[in-house]
Amino acid sequence: MKTRGRIFLLDDDDLIVSMVARALKGEGYEVQAETDPDGAIDKIRLFAPDVALLDIKLPGKSGLDLLKEMTDRGIEVQVVMLTSDDSAESAVKAMKMGAVDYLTKPFDMEEVKIVIASIVEKGNLKHEVEYLRKVSSDLTYREIIGNSAVIAGIKEKAGKLAQAGVPTVLITGENGTGKELFARYIHQLMHNGNTGEYAPFIGINCCALPEPLIESELFGHDKGSFTDAKSEKKGVFELASGGGILLDEIGEMKWDLQAKLLRVLEERKIRRVGGRHDLPIDATVFATTNRNLEEAVKNGAFRIDLYYRLNAFSLHIPPLRERREDLLLLAQHFLTLFSAKYCGTCMGRFSPEAQNLILSYHWPGNVRELRNVIERIVVLESGNTILPEHLPKEILFQDRAGESLSSGSGFTLPEEGLSLDEVEKTLILQALAKSGGNKTQAAKLLGITYDSLRYQIKKFELEEVR
Repeated sequence: MKTRGRIFLLDDDDLIVSMVARALKGEGYEVQAETDPDGAIDKIRLFAPDVALLDIKLPGKSGLDLLKEMTDRGIEVQVVMLTSDDSAESAVKAMKMGAVDYLTKPFDMEEVKIVIASIVEKGNLKHEVEYLRKVSSDLTYREIIGNSAVIAGIKEKAGKLAQAGVPTVLITGENGTGKELFARYIHQLMHNGNTGEYAPFIGINCCALPEPLIESELFGHDKGSFTDAKSEKKGVFELASGGGILLDEIGEMKWDLQAKLLRVLEERKIRRVGGRHDLPIDATVFATTNRNLEEAVKNGAFRIDLYYRLNAFSLHIPPLRERREDLLLLAQHFLTLFSAKYCGTCMGRFSPEAQNLILSYHWPGNVRELRNVIERIVVLESGNTILPEHLPKEILFQDRAGESLSSGSGFTLPEEGLSLDEVEKTLILQALAKSGGNKTQAAKLLGITYDSLRYQIKKFELEEVR
């Protein structure tokens, strides 16, 4: 069960320690209680609490000494001072040094609970802002669009993984198929997204950052661990505690870092760069890749032990061309979305010819390509209906397999150039002549779809040709 937060308690009075610890545990907090200040800094670093309650008057080393040492070493913990001084002079001094509050003995336990709850809540909000700023992509959950049997099967499997609360999920598929979307979908199911519960989801691209920085981004670093480490920094594994972390393009991760990731997945602990202690992690790890990891293992580019650890629970997202029954549904969804975003309801439908071209195209860029095409049309074209002429040339000129003809190598452009319209018109006339005016046969001769030919005939005003 997820705790409300971690509390570190240090006081030399056994009765106070026992009373406060029992009350906070009853509120759902994980509490580590100590009565000896020796080694307290290392214990705090190892426990990684949300809040530390420190008694000001301790034998040998005061709470103020501990607070100063924590500040000097860059340990980011919210500190509440405990004092029996009615004037609270020492506590005020402590707050000037960085403490967030103080409590005066004898304690009112209801006040203690309220103070701790407020600090933990503010800390959670701070972490939420940190991870929202860190991730550049849109973090909002987007609906999975599709009525095909394959999408229904993937959603059913995703629901089972979420219900079981599995620690890792490997999601594979071509670029643009929606791997991150399915990761967010599982994350949302795991954390009952409609309840408003704070559950961070942080993504990091494993090949987008320079190699010297990726380990620090993942695991964090201690102050002074390298030249630019001016203070302690939490990595995404710590920031994602209680939620999910997305490791995008896991197949591009360097070999030595793969070994460290495997240790994290097996032990559920991390060690910051330059750190001496392990920190527990509580985050679901989603790894995505467009690479064939089995081939990468055979080629020695990916660790076999990490592959089997990740592949225990996996999803494969098929390319868009393998679920064409979802094409028009997705296209209409994006058309509605971008029309509302850019121009109210300026475009609302596709012509039958445009629909046929969309259905017949190969879509090598998958859902991302479809989304970009529709967005570009809504922004740049006019009218309330998407027509064939609004579509990019790679969709307009395609062979019977839906492959684009626009980049073919079967013709060499003359040095003096030519009129593309005249070439197209001439070829269409020749195809119609050879087929005796049979448009179906003419389309086959040209290697294009019937709807593409109809559009070209209309474009060049060749309707009367037989």
